[in-house]
Amino acid sequence: MTLQQTSTPALRRPAKRRDKQRLWQEMAMIAPAFLLLAIFLITPFLLSFWTAMTNQPLVPRPTPVRFVGLLNFERVFTDPLFWTSLWNVTRFTFWVLPVQCGLAFLTALLLHQKLPMQNLLRGLFFLPAITSMVVVCVIWGTLFQYPSGPLNQIVGFLSGRTIQPIDWLGDPNWAMFSIVLLSAWQAYGFQMIIYLAGLQGIPEELYDAARIDGASALRRFWHVTMPGLRPTHVFVLVITTIQAFKLYTQVAILTQGGPKESTETVVHYMVRAGFEEQKLGYASAVSVILFVIVLLIALLQRKLLRRFDV
Repeated sequence: MTLQQTSTPALRRPAKRRDKQRLWQEMAMIAPAFLLLAIFLITPFLLSFWTAMTNQPLVPRPTPVRFVGLLNFERVFTDPLFWTSLWNVTRFTFWVLPVQCGLAFLTALLLHQKLPMQNLLRGLFFLPAITSMVVVCVIWGTLFQYPSGPLNQIVGFLSGRTIQPIDWLGDPNWAMFSIVLLSAWQAYGFQMIIYLAGLQGIPEELYDAARIDGASALRRFWHVTMPGLRPTHVFVLVITTIQAFKLYTQVAILTQGGPKESTETVVHYMVRAGFEEQKLGYASAVSVILFVIVLLIALLQRKLLRRFDV
């Protein structure tokens, strides 16, 4: 047996020991984040799932809490108002995605250029995203006033008074569209920042090479910018969809689910069941269903976007 063969196991033992120490160090570093995740995300979800299988009220009662199994889920799925709220929030999502993401993308492209007072402009465009949604709803509620609100005045002026005043929040045909406009304006700044980060992450050498090859600005955009933003597009679409399905504050302040349930959403439906009707178990069942729906949609989005190489 050679000297190299006899010394190899002895050399491997310190290496394995170092690997174990590095593993324990890495686990120690991620332990606080995992602990917070378990406390504030995993544990509440498990408790919600358990509560959904009981008749737990919001306020404790003398009667004991009973295990009812899947009865709450059955009641949710047989309630026409739940399906109405699910359809409304799905409709809202399909409308707000192109408006909000498109506005964010175009604004990011504009602010990525070398402009005077560039940082100030970025801050101004981002300002709505850090403004309280309650404040935004109060401001837009004033704009939507019927019949003489500022928005109706603008529409009337541009149309030469040929268009009658629109009841933006009181007409079932316009109420959800009004919520879409408000929501897209308030939240697009967050997606804009993400797109700006994605644009800054594209190497400038790729643009230089495209210019040397004689590519026009449009071709550089299509063959350099868009491929470089593929991961950004996926991230923005997923988080925007999740946020859209959580629609609540705008509805609670401006329409309370009306008119004629045209703006009722799943979260608003859940809050009413849990706090107004004090059916905590029933509301927990709605929350579990909403979680599963959003999770499935997010996974489906990622799969479809990867299939189309986006």
